[in-house]
Amino acid sequence: MSEKVPDNEVTTTPSTAKKVPVVANTGAVAVAGLDLQEGRVVPRKQVFSWALWDWATQPFNSVILTFVFVALYLVGDDFMDPAIRALGPQHPDYVAAAAQLDSQFGFALFIGGLLIMLIAPVMGQRGDASGSRKKWLLVNTAILIICMALLFFVEASPAYFLFGISLISAASVFSEIAGVNYNAMLSQVSTRKTVGRVSGLGWGFGYLGGIVALVIVVVITQLNWFGMDTSNGMAYRMIALGSAVWAILFTIPLLLNVPEVAPTPGRPQVSFFRSYVVLWHDIVRLFRMSRSTFWFLIAAAIYRDGLAGVFAFGAIIAAKVFGFSNNEVMIFGIVANLVAGVSTIISGRFDDRFGARAVILFALGGLLVTGLAVFFLHDAGSTVFWVAGLILCLFVGPAQASSRALLARLSPPGHEGEIFGLYATTGRAASFMAPGLWALFTGVFAATHWGILGIMIVVAVGFVLMLFVKVGKDPVPAS
Repeated sequence: MSEKVPDNEVTTTPSTAKKVPVVANTGAVAVAGLDLQEGRVVPRKQVFSWALWDWATQPFNSVILTFVFVALYLVGDDFMDPAIRALGPQHPDYVAAAAQLDSQFGFALFIGGLLIMLIAPVMGQRGDASGSRKKWLLVNTAILIICMALLFFVEASPAYFLFGISLISAASVFSEIAGVNYNAMLSQVSTRKTVGRVSGLGWGFGYLGGIVALVIVVVITQLNWFGMDTSNGMAYRMIALGSAVWAILFTIPLLLNVPEVAPTPGRPQVSFFRSYVVLWHDIVRLFRMSRSTFWFLIAAAIYRDGLAGVFAFGAIIAAKVFGFSNNEVMIFGIVANLVAGVSTIISGRFDDRFGARAVILFALGGLLVTGLAVFFLHDAGSTVFWVAGLILCLFVGPAQASSRALLARLSPPGHEGEIFGLYATTGRAASFMAPGLWALFTGVFAATHWGILGIMIVVAVGFVLMLFVKVGKDPVPAS
């Protein structure tokens, strides 16, 4: 007779004869790893507290980086030379100045991407060895929050542009490093049979958090900020400050309810620079012993860049190809996050049932078909983008969540932080592809809609490579 489990907890029944200690309901965890989670009782409080971190930090991605602060403020004409701004949007010098702002912002993110590429795997590896994933997640989240709060001081003047893009770049670095440790903690709050739905829950919470944050921005904007003086960029600066406060509030549950992981046995703690030597040996060993993991990292790096391109340039496509106004862009962002969030949560169950690889391939195939429809129907009016753009969002979240779940399944126990650090690094190593092809196609054909084709080429390459990734049969839970 099995022991009765409280309703507020998630459990699994061991499916193998392998003897694995059952962890007590106190929430203490031993060395993480899905193979070591058999029979473990995972309190729902831990699962939801972990997932709330995605909700907590999503305003940085949705509100600051994608739809509002950067797109509508930081690279806007408030940061141009006033004499050039006075020439108007049709003047060649104005167009050149606008392109220069975009270029400088892109270069700032490029510098941030290099730092992530160099630091992420080592920080993940050190978190594994020392049992400090949660600590480094909280430290990097705190710095991300500080960067967002400091955006309040970016006034609407060219003199503050460098300060602004530097803060955004730094925030992207610390957000990514925090994400390495957050992703590695997935194996602490899930089992091999539930990892898909738990990963989907986190991504879904993130999208839903972006919805709520964007709705708040739209409502306050429609209410004219309750009569507050919004000159000198004050509305956008308050949005950045509010995003920082939001992140503080919703990170607290993880701080209180998710335990730290124990240090990995047999993983000596070495100096920071010695960590790179250890990392190299680990990569070589990964290639020899877990070839599927190695090649999945390569395939995922490419198609994830395509997924990032869909969101990064989606607002530009909406505005410049389909004629959306600023308010329509924000409203589209709300609906897009809603669609992506719900589809991601639901897809987690398909992940656990049919396997992550199947979900990823289905999502990438759907992205290709829909993206090409947007390209060929670019002259058909805004309704096309409302429909096809939202269908695109149906596939982006599931592909992201299942990629994380698949990597958690493939990661050797006790090496999750290091593997997810490599996941971040390989993603950054390929992050030039979608922006590069976007720039090439829009430049050569002198039309924004051609950039869609550039992004779809990246997705297609990732799709083809993923066909050759053999990861074995994902476990299918008993019905």
